[in-house]
Amino acid sequence: MNKQFTIGSRTVGENSPVFIVAEMSANHLQDYNRALEIIHAAKEAGADAVKLQTYTADTITLDCDTPDFQINEGTVWDGTTLHKLYEEAYTPWDWQPKLMEEAKRLGLECFSSPFDATAVDFMASMDMPAYKVASYEITDLPLIRRIARLHKPVIFATGVAWLADIERALAVCREEGNEDVLLMKCVSAYPTPYEDIHLNMMPTLGRTFGCLTGLSDHSMGHAVATAAAALGARMIEKHLTLRRADGGPDGSFSMEPEEFAEMVRNIRAVEKALGDTDYHLTPVQVVEHGDCRSLFAARDIAAGEAFTPENVCSVRPGNGLHTMYYEEILGKRAACEIRKGTPMGWDLIGKQVSDRGADT
Repeated sequence: MNKQFTIGSRTVGENSPVFIVAEMSANHLQDYNRALEIIHAAKEAGADAVKLQTYTADTITLDCDTPDFQINEGTVWDGTTLHKLYEEAYTPWDWQPKLMEEAKRLGLECFSSPFDATAVDFMASMDMPAYKVASYEITDLPLIRRIARLHKPVIFATGVAWLADIERALAVCREEGNEDVLLMKCVSAYPTPYEDIHLNMMPTLGRTFGCLTGLSDHSMGHAVATAAAALGARMIEKHLTLRRADGGPDGSFSMEPEEFAEMVRNIRAVEKALGDTDYHLTPVQVVEHGDCRSLFAARDIAAGEAFTPENVCSVRPGNGLHTMYYEEILGKRAACEIRKGTPMGWDLIGKQVSDRGADT
């Protein structure tokens, strides 16, 4: 798999800035103007892209209230059916070209998650620059094949995927000649408890499958996303709303604009702090190295006097001989008079003193 690809005008790769995605999801609350506000908030908060979801209730599930289609597993959506949830949450398709246009006008990339073949074709008609495969669709190999054939980057959420599911999905992409893939570590729990995240698995995914990795984060706050950047995430996705108090299916675990902006600042700070992998000193550190300890005369020393622990010591700064020569100096005699506080140098050091006090 490729370790670098582009989404629109931005490069996603090992040597590129973390690609930060604001997930709108259902936070538009079926209000087009609110959807526009979220896009503007994403831009102001420093996101690189805004992500939509492309489905209808009828393309993702059945209008059925039998037990199989009721939500009652301890989620924030318990008490309704899948169809009713998706009717409330879906983003109207006629909005999406206009939302994408507004995002592009602001300098943001815009892409989506398709949930069936009609959604893939609809996204292709808008020339969306990337395709996100949601966790529960990673087993839909015909859908993945249709996406892969478009030869646009494919981002996989792995929230409910066994390793075999990921392997099969990537194999389909390879069969279609699409190597532009990124795996997103995520947990399909909303919000996700910190102890369930297992962020250390993210780099493991990269090593196992030889591809870029990232984080689709449903936990509260930005600590996990910031840590993911430090662990090498090349893409980070978080839900964005205007205010959690406004409600909606995803509102309770979404970030507000100020929080999203703080996350972006922290991620960019981490990127700067990570720096180089090869050990070296910065110019500032080179200067500061001069304050390391070195050897100095601890008191006045007469010419010919032997150097002892009482008259030579290791102190700051680093203007004298390196402390590695301390044992070598002891027992030799001063070549001249040395004042207290003088940095030791080879020109100050004479011959060895023998056990009888004579030169050796």
